[in-house]
Amino acid sequence: MNPKDYLVIDTEGQDYLAEVALVDPGGAVVYTAYAQEHPQNADRRPHSRPLRQILRDLQTLAAGKSLVCHYAEHDRRIIARSYRRAGLPPPDFNYVCTWELARQRLPALANYSLENLCKYLNLRVGNKRFDPNHAHSARYDAQFTHQLYRRLCALMTNPFDSSRVDHPFQQHPDCASIYAEEYRYLKSLLPYIQKDPNHQSRGAVVLGPAGSGKTHLIMRMAQELLSSNRLLFIRQPNHPQTVLYHTYARILESFAEKVPGTPYTQLELFIANSLIRILGDSPKFLSTQRGRDILASLQNDQLSLYQRLGKEGTDSHRQSWHIIERYLTDWWSQRYAAAGYAVHILKGLVRFCRYTDPTKKELTRRWLAAQELEPDQAEGIGLPNWQEDLSREEFALTAMGVFGKLSVLDQPLILVFDQLEGLGQAHQAPLLESFGAAVKEMLTHVPNSLVILNLFPERWQQFQTVFDPSVTDRLSQYVIHLRHPQPEQLRQMLQQRAGDTPLEELFTPQELADILNQKSIRAVLNRAAAYYRYKYQHIPLPDTPTPSREEQLEQALAQIWRLLQPLFSPSPSLPDRSATAAAGPTPMEILQPYLQRKHGELLARYDRPTVINDTDDLGKFTTLLETFQIPFAHLPLGKKALPELVLLPAQQQVIAFHSRSGSSFVARLKNFNELVAAYPQYQFLLWRDRREPLPSGPVTAQEIAKLHHAANGQFKWMEREDRLAFEVLYAMVTDIQNQDLEVTLADAKAALRQVLAPSWLTALLTPSAGA
Repeated sequence: MNPKDYLVIDTEGQDYLAEVALVDPGGAVVYTAYAQEHPQNADRRPHSRPLRQILRDLQTLAAGKSLVCHYAEHDRRIIARSYRRAGLPPPDFNYVCTWELARQRLPALANYSLENLCKYLNLRVGNKRFDPNHAHSARYDAQFTHQLYRRLCALMTNPFDSSRVDHPFQQHPDCASIYAEEYRYLKSLLPYIQKDPNHQSRGAVVLGPAGSGKTHLIMRMAQELLSSNRLLFIRQPNHPQTVLYHTYARILESFAEKVPGTPYTQLELFIANSLIRILGDSPKFLSTQRGRDILASLQNDQLSLYQRLGKEGTDSHRQSWHIIERYLTDWWSQRYAAAGYAVHILKGLVRFCRYTDPTKKELTRRWLAAQELEPDQAEGIGLPNWQEDLSREEFALTAMGVFGKLSVLDQPLILVFDQLEGLGQAHQAPLLESFGAAVKEMLTHVPNSLVILNLFPERWQQFQTVFDPSVTDRLSQYVIHLRHPQPEQLRQMLQQRAGDTPLEELFTPQELADILNQKSIRAVLNRAAAYYRYKYQHIPLPDTPTPSREEQLEQALAQIWRLLQPLFSPSPSLPDRSATAAAGPTPMEILQPYLQRKHGELLARYDRPTVINDTDDLGKFTTLLETFQIPFAHLPLGKKALPELVLLPAQQQVIAFHSRSGSSFVARLKNFNELVAAYPQYQFLLWRDRREPLPSGPVTAQEIAKLHHAANGQFKWMEREDRLAFEVLYAMVTDIQNQDLEVTLADAKAALRQVLAPSWLTALLTPSAGA
């Protein structure tokens, strides 16, 4: 039902209509009437009308709308009898019953009368609570039914449930008054970079405790600036040898995010803006009629680049893009150098934007991720193939440098490193050193960029003892501290979540004070959500504050009434909340909905463009092994290149990840088979993500068959659920490290045995799960 297409109705009378009132969605009484013919209205003169007129008015006012009423069976019966009595055909009204809705949304109540529900939900009309002395007046009951309906609709979802931002491309309510000054300061750094004649990149550190809203602040930046600036989000790296490639892979994934209000990605908008600036500044391009025609068609709408150059496969399309690519590479060669990977990367970016065919676009995306293609695939997209000896770290830094140099023609890049708390673990010292070195390289070689680190204050102090002083100096020029917001700002945030329902209707003064007294924004939202679940869904509070004297008296009276109630006829009754206010949710009760939510989020993003990196998977896997205290070691084969693997001595098992393509897949698989033969005492399991196709050719099939036929070897596809189980567990560990999940690792490990579905990973990490 459209939220505006309804009227709240209340009718009074027995055999037929005596009184009726209608309230609109805004709460205004739009119609009241008393039937002149009804005996109980003999002395009523205001709003008295003939029954037939009332029924015709009702039919006109309710046309195309639903009628909301409490205990609709009564109103439906009275209205139908009234139409028959007046000799009119009964309309087929659509009724919505708040009595039925209340039974669904509040299943623990003993009584669903309008009076009891209004008292239980603390509803008010004109700032006054429900008074039974005024009940059974159509106007009075309709106004309270309207309040009840609004509240029941709100109970469909907990408005305070969403308390964390996982990445800045999400959409969450944003209270602009919170951190308004800090946000303006952070945003003000971008014009300084753009106006700098050397376009030197700058660093900034955003400091705040867990739950203070660091990622939320970046989401605000994305919501406002994504139409002009490219925002690139990088989570914690997990392998010391591939920090730059990990960063570049996450940048490619961020570039694949759609720009709001357009069907195009960040990368497509970025290239369109840069291309038009380059072509517009090229006298040689403008000297040709075709060049002038192309530029004229794009002058006021850069994104029309993707429609106005002809249909893919036509001569016009090929010629136009050939001209653009030629002038772009000429421009690059004149301004920078033509050596190295840069010119090839530039061509790859143009090809990605040029192709509309999904197969060619996906091949180009994989090529941009430095993945080796089949020879005919590389030839089909017109790009040189990468080889086994390609340094992915060098390639990644060069590619990020290309992005930075192109952004000089557009707007500064915003590179955000988030969820970095795991780098502070003692065993991650080599990774932290590599991360510091990578940040230094980016600040030096990637121009026109704002590099932001989101950190806990104590973690930044630790990083400064490890980072090169030149990196620390550049980052610490701009340090933004997120202080705890004022209570009034927190109230505004809560009210924004609650919508039209005043906070005072949802929470008592003591409850609201307890909510606002929490130590972080996330804690405030979590506490509000917990009270909401407790009051309206009867889920225990984690910690129940001592009730006020008034509340203690109310609870005592309610308990006495429950004891006396069997002696009287059915009356309004309140549920026993004291019985539900137990010790609060257990780690398992926290983890179960978390894991379900995280699984759903990852499932929704599973088919999005993803750069699958074996060293990344190995880093995630070893993080899990360290967390679950499972010893592991490495198993080399001289200097021969192998898939990324780890040995589990206690299990006598080797787990390997191999998602490379082309000739490097076959070469490493051959070496892996040699390793399998050399260590018959170990079981070898080689995983390949199902989204990565196998290289063609008989040699690939032969080597996979050889691994399958080995007594101690197995090749296995990492199917969707295998991948999700892997990513969900890794997310849980990093969220605990980042204090985004309020359970300890010890409690999580114990609870996982009860809440995890069987998978290859649960069988390894929690053997008692029986996977």
